[in-house]
Amino acid sequence: MKSTVQEILQEYPQAQRDSLIPILQHVQEKIGFLSEEAVIEVGKHLHIPASKIFGVATFYNQFRFSQPGKYHIQVCRGTACHVLGSATVLDEIEKHLKIKANQTTRDRLFSLEVVACIGACGLAPVISINGEFHAKVTTESIKTIFDDYRNREDKP
Repeated sequence: MKSTVQEILQEYPQAQRDSLIPILQHVQEKIGFLSEEAVIEVGKHLHIPASKIFGVATFYNQFRFSQPGKYHIQVCRGTACHVLGSATVLDEIEKHLKIKANQTTRDRLFSLEVVACIGACGLAPVISINGEFHAKVTTESIKTIFDDYRNREDKP
């Protein structure tokens, strides 16, 4: 991981503070999240304390600080989804997977994120798993959805 971060930083040889967000986006794109080690390396490169970088990164909900699961779930909490029951859907997913938002299952198969809006209001309530949309999700359909993803793991 450290070598990947170093390769990214080489693309920003004279970087200043104004390059922080693009660098963090690049690191997350390559590694999948912002590890403590990556934040420290970026801080050294930009001469910014890691605490300041964490402060900036935690302000933006686009950044993750733990490795996402193989199947990354996004639960939409936009207005249409909220009105049609996304809070109940979120609660059911958390119970089913035994994790909370911004966590990953022990087997690293699933990670869960709550997003403000996915932009698919006509499908509400909607969840996205690795970009695959699941429309009009109900507490009853959740088990079927996740069983389908687990079954994918059982097939060669």
